[in-house]
Amino acid sequence: MDALRALTALERKVVACRACPRLVAWREQVAEEKVARFRSWDYWAKPVPGFGDSDARLLIVGLAPAAHGGNRTGRVFTGDRSGDFLFASLHRTGYANQPTSEYRDDGLELTDCFITATVKCAPPQNKPTPAERDTCRPYLERELELLTRVQVIVALGQYGWDAVCAHYRLRPRPRFGHGAEVRIGDGPTLLGSYHVSQQNTFTGKLTPEMLDAVFRRARELGEVVA
Repeated sequence: MDALRALTALERKVVACRACPRLVAWREQVAEEKVARFRSWDYWAKPVPGFGDSDARLLIVGLAPAAHGGNRTGRVFTGDRSGDFLFASLHRTGYANQPTSEYRDDGLELTDCFITATVKCAPPQNKPTPAERDTCRPYLERELELLTRVQVIVALGQYGWDAVCAHYRLRPRPRFGHGAEVRIGDGPTLLGSYHVSQQNTFTGKLTPEMLDAVFRRARELGEVVA
């Protein structure tokens, strides 16, 4: 319960953040202009905190919320194609109770899994600046501190991989790749996966079988050290 209360307090702090003027302007512009298919939506248009099981042994780290996904729904990977691909895999591998998530209160529950992003606001062209990344870093670091049972971290893409490596001061920095595996001293094991972006999933660079294999490996590792 202490971890849950601390994560809830952190969530409030994240949602209230306006530290990066460019990101604040962009997320609010997107919410004002919208796109035709979401014209009736009242966009979240604020930073998007992590969510999931506070006792999780698996932490998933992505890049940032999507402009018309998490920035719209208020939950990372919720309401976009990337999330469809991710949650389907988490459902198949036993971490999620349902294979899709369209909005924040749609009944999705994660078991033994917590999902977050390196940068909490949707950035233009999905590319935060180094300064924005560094400004947001304390939120990810606090999540890592509070999620004390985490045994495995899955980094979705190079950006998430680099953020985790920076947090643990891994030198030389391990090379990212799909299925890459690095034990962080006496801490968690870091696993790499190609990001679940449409650029990867539509081209076949990342298949459902490939992502499932990463999460099955995460479960194996979590059970071994639990």
